[in-house]
Amino acid sequence: MEEKEVAERVRAELSEARFAHTQGVVDATTELARRFGANVQAARLAAWVHDIAREWPRERLLQAALRVEMPSGFALIPALLHGPIAAGLANEWFGVSDAVADAIRYHTTGRVGMSVLEKVVCLADAIERGRDYPGVNDIRAAALTDLNLALAMSFDSTIQYLLLKREPIFPLTVMARNEFWELTREVRE
Repeated sequence: MEEKEVAERVRAELSEARFAHTQGVVDATTELARRFGANVQAARLAAWVHDIAREWPRERLLQAALRVEMPSGFALIPALLHGPIAAGLANEWFGVSDAVADAIRYHTTGRVGMSVLEKVVCLADAIERGRDYPGVNDIRAAALTDLNLALAMSFDSTIQYLLLKREPIFPLTVMARNEFWELTREVRE
């Protein structure tokens, strides 16, 4: 399927605001993929599809969750369901590779041992041009030279936000955050 067809299928599932965000993620992912050596075509495909189920009503999400591969723990935090569901849809609708599906599946949470493709999609979602939150410009600056540092900073920002809101923090996110800080510590020492 051509990228234009994927984009149109995604547009049909999203509000204009969410679609604009998705376009921003596609652009940021393209830049990051080129900068850090990920497959640009695969990264763009993952970026287009990453939020396809983000605005679905809870009932539709829960029904779809029964049909797709759901990593352990995702069902405990409903706001995270859209990643694995989008990965399942990407497989079903577009026949994506496992690598692309994983980039979609973990774009919100991260995980230990992320591929470069997973990293660029996850980070692009956090720093696309429409994002405006405390520290985003520092994360964008780090992303110019150090993918792991930018992700470590991004996960810190996410965790701080969740703590302030008294929202649950997904264990994979904490584990990914710890891994990225350890990776950057090794480089700095």
